[in-house]
Amino acid sequence: MKHLPTVAGALLGFLFVASGLVVLLKLAPMPPLPEGSPAAHFMAAFGPTGYMTFVKVLEVVGGLLVAVPRTRNFGLLVLGPIVVNILAYHAFVMKGEGLFSPPLLIIAGLAAYLLVCGRKAFTGLANRP
Repeated sequence: MKHLPTVAGALLGFLFVASGLVVLLKLAPMPPLPEGSPAAHFMAAFGPTGYMTFVKVLEVVGGLLVAVPRTRNFGLLVLGPIVVNILAYHAFVMKGEGLFSPPLLIIAGLAAYLLVCGRKAFTGLANRP
């Protein structure tokens, strides 16, 4: 149990680094989205602006930070909004499709577990001065 957060951080870091590099380095083709679908409109709005590139760079940086135990909490601060955006995308844009897919549940579960493990480091964010 002592090494479980290290394993969880390494796995979460690997998932984000791998998925970020696949897109940034164009290692796999982007699957076509159904014409006129909300997902297609979403990607048409964010793709050409460079926003998705920015998010993918943050995924790689956050994944590297989460994989190192000393910088894990800072990595969670970087990846937290990305995880929330992924969940919101599946809940609202995809209307629930893929929300309970195994990869998404693993990512959200690992992030939540690491957040609970490091909760003492985040208590200062909730305290009022």
